[in-house]
Amino acid sequence: MTTLADYRAEIDQLDEKIVKLLVDRFKIVHAVGELKARDGIAVVQSERAEAVKDRVARLAMEQGLDGDLLRAIYTLMIDHAHVLEHGKGK
Repeated sequence: MTTLADYRAEIDQLDEKIVKLLVDRFKIVHAVGELKARDGIAVVQSERAEAVKDRVARLAMEQGLDGDLLRAIYTLMIDHAHVLEHGKGK
């Protein structure tokens, strides 16, 4: 029989994986920011940001998850990525 503690342990393990993936993603964001600065490319690419949010919302819905939830999460991540690319974040 699965207990609450068992479920919480599984969630904790997934959270560790999610954090690792986010760290990896933001390392790439940092590299993208450097490339954009080097090549004189605008930090904010609105069409790309919307395409990413549309894609993850669709992927979420295809798997039975609320697309609006993923759109909101990615809006926060992309906004933070823009801060990082401007060199104002950590």
